[in-house]
Amino acid sequence: MGLFTGLVTLPLAPVRGVVWLAEVLQEQAEAQLYDPGRIAAEMQAVADAVAAGEMTEDEAAEAEERLIARLRGDP
Repeated sequence: MGLFTGLVTLPLAPVRGVVWLAEVLQEQAEAQLYDPGRIAAEMQAVADAVAAGEMTEDEAAEAEERLIARLRGDP
């Protein structure tokens, strides 16, 4: 990037910084959302809720289907 281009685009620096931050936050959120360890922990929580009577079998099946879809990377 030349000196002239740098000076002309300088007012856009805060916007580029916010866009970069948003991209980093999105990457981190997706990494956590699709983390197999986290999904396994949530599966265990569903099983524990069923065992404690806090969740029905049908609700557990739906929750497990959503978790499996996340594990496969489905949106």
